[in-house]
Amino acid sequence: MATETIKVPDIGGSEDVEVIEISVSVGDTVAAEDTLIVLETDKASMDIPCPKAGKVTAISVKEGDKVSEGSAILELELEGESAGDDSQAESAESSASDNAAESKASQEAPKASGGSEMDIPVPDIGGSEGVEVIEVCVKAGDEVSEGDSLIVLETDKASMEIPAPASGTISSIALKEGDKVSEGDVIGKMKTAGGEAPAQSEPASQSGSESAAPAASQGGGEQDMPVPDIGGAEGVEVIEVSVKAGDEVSEGDTLIVLETDKASMEIPAPASGKIKSIALKEGDKVSQGDLIGVIEAEGSAAPAPSAPAKSEAPAKSEPEPKAESSSPATATGASAEVINSGDVYAGPAVRRLGRQLGVDLAKVKGSGPRGRITKDDVRSYVKNIVTASQSGAAPAAGGGAIPRIPPIDFSKFGEVEEVKMSKIKKLTADNMTRNWLNIPHVTQWDDADITDMEDFRKGLKAEAEKRGTKLTPLPFLLKACAAALEAEPSFNVSLHHDGEHIVQKKYVHIGIAVDTPNGLVVPVIRDVNKKGLWQLTEEVNAMAKKARDGKLTAAEMQGGCFTISSLGAMGGSGFTPIVNAPEVGILGVSRAQIKPVWNGTEFVPRNMLPICLSYDHRAINGADAGRFFTFLAGALADVRRLLL
Repeated sequence: MATETIKVPDIGGSEDVEVIEISVSVGDTVAAEDTLIVLETDKASMDIPCPKAGKVTAISVKEGDKVSEGSAILELELEGESAGDDSQAESAESSASDNAAESKASQEAPKASGGSEMDIPVPDIGGSEGVEVIEVCVKAGDEVSEGDSLIVLETDKASMEIPAPASGTISSIALKEGDKVSEGDVIGKMKTAGGEAPAQSEPASQSGSESAAPAASQGGGEQDMPVPDIGGAEGVEVIEVSVKAGDEVSEGDTLIVLETDKASMEIPAPASGKIKSIALKEGDKVSQGDLIGVIEAEGSAAPAPSAPAKSEAPAKSEPEPKAESSSPATATGASAEVINSGDVYAGPAVRRLGRQLGVDLAKVKGSGPRGRITKDDVRSYVKNIVTASQSGAAPAAGGGAIPRIPPIDFSKFGEVEEVKMSKIKKLTADNMTRNWLNIPHVTQWDDADITDMEDFRKGLKAEAEKRGTKLTPLPFLLKACAAALEAEPSFNVSLHHDGEHIVQKKYVHIGIAVDTPNGLVVPVIRDVNKKGLWQLTEEVNAMAKKARDGKLTAAEMQGGCFTISSLGAMGGSGFTPIVNAPEVGILGVSRAQIKPVWNGTEFVPRNMLPICLSYDHRAINGADAGRFFTFLAGALADVRRLLL
């Protein structure tokens, strides 16, 4: 078997990049594109894929090593190659693949004439599992086109449409509304359109010279470069365009750099070739599937012209909504009344249309199932704003809107410097404003006597050191809050978006506010009521580290029932935390102090912890809050109550 040294590819010019993970071991069999190692730059981590399939015979690096482009990673024993004449092996392999292609084409040709039946699996849905089917859009016998919605799923944050992978006829549907699905589950079966298959099989049945002719006529293998899977994030900002029209690139070279809430990521070229055009500029917002540009691929990428042909069809249909909006700026500039105070329920196509027209979907009223926003809703919203603007009517804000703070030129008072806010800080600012304006807040204060709890915690210091961890008051707070949520379930709810129901939660997930260099983030500790003190300690420490390193995923910050925000040793005797919707309560914790407390006969020194409870008065009344607060203070004063 032939052996090849796998080296670090182009990593954007970075040098001495740290290896933070070795993903394979000696003896492992790997496929092409499997991750070999993970590197961490100043801004983000990146996976280094295997360029070929084979067996790992030796590894040249270890965690903590510094590598640059061209550094050896490992030795790979290639599959299906001998150590002899490589050219002969390549020609033999090429001949074999050509024969196999011809054989496969001849076998599939009869099926193509009548269309072939295929399973329709659930695609990548961002790692979510057990996602509810809220709508089945097709039935057996329906004719569908590629991209038509088959089903609609609803996650914690929004709904998503699952499109048809090809055109054809639905043979059967295996799901119904209310079913739970995950990636790979079968949606149903479909018979692909018979007219598409002969177009693919005809060239395959021709001789090699004949099949090469169409590829040459396609302009050297031009193909679109879409934004790949970026973890389900939408409206991600382009912070750098690394190439321009006319540049020659190799597969894996950086095309653009995106900045998400937590880190930046480089989008690589899918093939080697010449950049024909770039459709983006710095500052644009993109999502998965958006067009980056067009590349004229080299050699092996020539067959790709069939892909652009498919992508051109929907592209031609999209100018229609653009024509309806004479000015996207008008849509964003109008102060329309906010209708959706919570999460926006809209599919990917609707969100894309909203981005094209500059529409804030939170201001659009949905007419679909469960208030889901449709394309017609977006177009009607834009049409109404344009009509009002042309007629000279006053914007929807009217006289009841909150006036904006006027701009001020601070430089006239002295020297200033403008510093761009981080993505996290901007999102936090928007979220806090929305929560403060929409939630009627009430805040209560109290002091919890944690003298005995602190004595108990300090008594566990030696055991904590043996476990290699540090025991803080936060795990005790988590356990006490979990017990209080179970004792007073009125706090473990969320208001339904229809405004007519309350969602009572049967689980206890609690968020913890973590201060990071980029801003405040809130990872969620799940099933707090089912975990012990040491397990909570490990999870809290791990989550806090991931937060500060900017490695939290979106899923790790979703699904909270309640939040704890602790100023701790930073100081202060109290504050008014803002409720983090859709939660209805948040606990603020300040710095503990030794205070004299009257015990009936004398003043004694006690360790008192100032705590403040903010809650949504639409869901919780004062009596509920009083019972919750009393239980919580009692649990912190005597941790033995947590065992009851």
